[in-house]
This record gives sequence, structure tokens and C-alpha cells, in this order.
Amino acid sequence: METKIGSLNSCNSASSNDVGCLPSNGVVSSIKPSAVAFNSAEATLGRHIARRLVQIGVRDVFSVPGDFNLTLLDDLIAEQGLNVVGCCNELNAGYAADGYARARGVGACAVTFTVGGLSILNAIAGAYSENLPVICIVGGPNSNDYGTNRILHHTIGLPDFSQEMRCFQTVTCYQAVVNNLEDSHELIDTAISTALKESKPVYISVSCNLSAIPHPTFSREPVPFSLTPKLSNKMGLEAAVEAAVEFLNKAVKPVLVGGPKMRFAKACNAFVELADACGYPVAAMPSAKGLVPENHPHFIGTYWGAVSTAFCAEIVESADAYLFVGPIFNDYSSVGYSLLLKKEKAIIVQPDRVVIGNGPTFGCVMMKDFLKALAKRVTHNKTAYENYHRIYVGDGHPLKCEPKEALRVNVLFQHIQKMLSGETAVIAETGDSWFNCQKLKLPAGCGYEFQMQYGSIGWSVGATLGYAQAVPEKRVIACIGDGSFQVTAQDVSTMLRCGQNSIIFLINNGGYTIEVEIHDGPYNVIKNWNYTGLVDAICNGEGKCWTTKVRCEEELIAAIDTATAEKDDCLCFIEVIVHKDDTSKELLEWGSRVSTANGRSPNPQ
Repeated sequence: METKIGSLNSCNSASSNDVGCLPSNGVVSSIKPSAVAFNSAEATLGRHIARRLVQIGVRDVFSVPGDFNLTLLDDLIAEQGLNVVGCCNELNAGYAADGYARARGVGACAVTFTVGGLSILNAIAGAYSENLPVICIVGGPNSNDYGTNRILHHTIGLPDFSQEMRCFQTVTCYQAVVNNLEDSHELIDTAISTALKESKPVYISVSCNLSAIPHPTFSREPVPFSLTPKLSNKMGLEAAVEAAVEFLNKAVKPVLVGGPKMRFAKACNAFVELADACGYPVAAMPSAKGLVPENHPHFIGTYWGAVSTAFCAEIVESADAYLFVGPIFNDYSSVGYSLLLKKEKAIIVQPDRVVIGNGPTFGCVMMKDFLKALAKRVTHNKTAYENYHRIYVGDGHPLKCEPKEALRVNVLFQHIQKMLSGETAVIAETGDSWFNCQKLKLPAGCGYEFQMQYGSIGWSVGATLGYAQAVPEKRVIACIGDGSFQVTAQDVSTMLRCGQNSIIFLINNGGYTIEVEIHDGPYNVIKNWNYTGLVDAICNGEGKCWTTKVRCEEELIAAIDTATAEKDDCLCFIEVIVHKDDTSKELLEWGSRVSTANGRSPNPQ
């Protein structure tokens, strides 16, 4: 079966558990012929790119102008249904496309050659690590300059213009350099379809003089192109399910753990189907928070080794069989390689293969197919969940604050918890917000995103911009440390220009706290800013913005009441002043273990 790319009905986290998936029927509708004939001004390469973006579900392109992409930006602006969002810098434009792709299933950005492309490269690398399809479009040199031995501006002073493309080769799944019109249609369509198939970023460079030139290839609605879905090998699927059923059904207390690659495999709904059928306790790896429904009756929390939520690690690590779906075991998610798991007890389900303990690996088995088939065969077993229920003790509460007592971080997040609903989404920045947000209990429909694999400090500002632009019906609550905010603060400006109403909690503890807990030094102390004053200056009387600074619980409660009631139509920036040593117990434990892993002596030669 082939999937036609036409009027793609995008799937976003507001309406589906399979974030970034195709429409619910799994088939994308074919393009319908336009009732209006295109004139030559519309039959251009730039308009073709614009129409393709609209067809795959992109409504906003995050951009920074430069002389090589200006004509292309004109074409994107001219396309009905496409909005060009100008960002303050390329890094934030890339982060915004990342956040947008998390919410809508695909994102796009447009920058200029080399100085823009290399600036956005870090954000594209992050999207690659998180399996996000982002279309990165770069306005390239004039087509006449290729092969002429000329030296151009915005380059490193060599006549070889391939440097930028070579840099992108390792962080994109396809690269298209469009410097003639004859094969441009094929290159662009291949790039876009590859991004969707592989769920990875792609790079498209378009010569600056080609975008506005009419060409017969683009004289009508773009020809539909096809995505061939990856199919399971039928015999391999049957064998994998049979082996898994035998493995799991003989276990006494099996558990089920969701991982981040479920998003890429579009298998979140299938995971829930299996969870309903098996009766096992259901946990999420930290980077899968938001992909596993926390209102599931057997949900037991986040499995993160020594820093798991209460009683979760005890149940997972004492199981005699654990089924991990789409996991990533790196040094951060394994807390410095300290997980108490045994390979022989584990079934590992990746997007296209299944590994059974120390036994066989079954390739060409798609995750969604495997989970659905397993749900029909597995024996219901709630022993491990009953054990969890038996040992579980309800959450304690932070010590009550005295009047005007300095605000504690655990008190802050107690109040953030009360703000969450199906109409909100949480963006958690790298740092202690990872750990504090991980303990939030997400109501049904509440979005949640953070960048754990890549962990780029400052990601959350751009991601908040992109996510809020993609899903305006949700109010984004972003938790950002002061150190991270200093990296990317400028694009609060773009949030205001777009009329967004996110609530940003700026947690000011005077430094890079996560680095302090791994390895302290004077480099972790930063210059304090007047953050509310900065945001007021960025607003400059243009756009709806409200800021406040809080130092105690009474002020925090008043600020949240104002932000959620009186100021629900504007960007709210709440600077929270806390002590520099006020960190979660999980960060203290995690930082110590990661420090030990980083500091291992070299292996003997």
C-alpha cells in the first residue's frame, strides 16, 4: 500500500496520542486538481516548495532573512495558508521548528547560506537526535557561481560551496542542492518525502536566482508523490510475537515500560492497547514522558533508575520480565550506566525490530504491528501492579512555608501542578526542571516536551515559541532556568509578535545548577540579570505582556492567579527567585552518578 502525499491532515498532540502521526485512517488524501489555473508568477520553484509545505501540514515557517533567501521568503509569504515567522536568530528558528514538529508532526525553517545554515546546525542536530522531521531550507548561491572558482561572501573564503552541505550530512537524512530547474522538482519532493518516512530532518539548498523563475514543472498543482509505508515481514512478525508470548507468559511479575522512540514509530496508541490487555504495571522512561498516558489505571510513574518516581524503580527492577518499547539507554537516561536491569530478562522493541532477552533478534518487524499483535495473545497478569499497589505510599507534601519565607522549588512545582489540564502543555528546559517537571502528574490531553537525548541548554525558548505556534489552543507552561534563558532569550520578542499567551516561569538560582551537581567550579556562576526588566524592555509597549518577580509563596499564588485569570490572553513572565542550592533530590543523586561515569579512568592499554 502506498500513502499519497496531498492535502495532508496534520496530526497534533491536541487530538491524538500518536504525536506526529498521519491522519487517523493512516492514509493521506491525494491532491485534488485546483479550480483556479496558476499563472506564470505562481508556477515557480519557490511556490512549489511553499505548496508542498502546506500539503504536509506546515502552517508556519520559522525564518531569519539573509540576501540569499529573500526571494524565497517572498514566495513563502505569497502562499495562502503559510505564515513566515521571523525569528531573532537562526538557532532559535531551528529550536522553534523542533517544537513545532513535536506538536504538528513536521516543522520547517528557512535561513541564508552558511552564516545562517551553520548557525541553525545545532538545532537541526537536536531534531535529528529526537527523530523529528524538520525541513531545513537554505537560500544558496546564484546557480551561475557553481564551478566558476569564484569566492563568495558568507563563505569561509574558498570557491568550494559544498562546506555547508557536508556539515549537514551527518545531522540530516537527505541533502538536496538545487542549482538548476531541470531536476529541482524531484530533489525537493524526495527530500520532503524522506523527512516524513525517516522522521528526521532534511537539508534543501535553493540557489537564490531560481526561486522566482517560472518553469513548466510547476505550472499546475504539484503532482502527487507517494510514501510507501514500512511493512512488517509477516513470518518475522508471527515468530517475534510467538517468542514474546512464550517469554512473557511464563513470567510471574512482568512490567511494561514506554520509551521515546514510540513517537517515531507512531505506536503510542498501540502501546496503550497492549497496556490495557496485559494488566502489567506501566512506566515511562524519562524521555517518553507525555507519550504514555499518566491517567492509565496501571501507570506507576517514571522509570529512571536511582532517580525514578517513588516506588517505580523497585517494581521495574524486581520484575522477572520487562518489556521496553522504544527505549534509549544513554548515560543520562541510565543515570551514569547504573540501571539494575538484566539483559536476559528484557524484551526490547525498537521501531523495526524485536530483541528477546539473550535470544534471537527479529528484524523487519514494525513496532506498531508487534504491539497490536502481542495485545491479542498475551496473558493478563497484574501481579506486579498489585505489588506496586501494596507498597505504594501517597505523595508527601512540602513543608508548609512560613509567611514571607523564601520560596522553595518544591513549593513552586506544587503550584504548577495545580495549573495543568488538558488545555495546557509543559516545556521543560535542560537542568533541574527536567527532574521537577518529571514529577508532575499530567492530566489527560496535557502536552509535555523536553529534549533529553541532545540536552541543548536554551532549547526551551525556541521550542516554546514553536509549540505554541503549532497548537494555539493549548497554553504552554515553560519552566526555564536563568542560565538557559540567557542563551536564547531574544525570541521572547517573537512570541510577542505572534500574540502568544504562554506562561514562562524563569527559575533564577544564579547559575548552571545542573552543571554544579555534576562538577562545580566558578564557570557555573553567571551574571544576574533583571529578567523581568529585560522582558519588559523587549516588549517595549508593543504586544501583550505581563511580568512579575516573586520571592515567597504568597507572591507566587497571586502571580499565578493573575496569569491564569486576568492575563490569560497575553504572554506572562514570572521570575521566581530561589536559593542557589535549592535543587531536587533527584538532581543531587543523578549529578553524582553522572559525574562518576564521566570521571572513569582510562581502560588499561
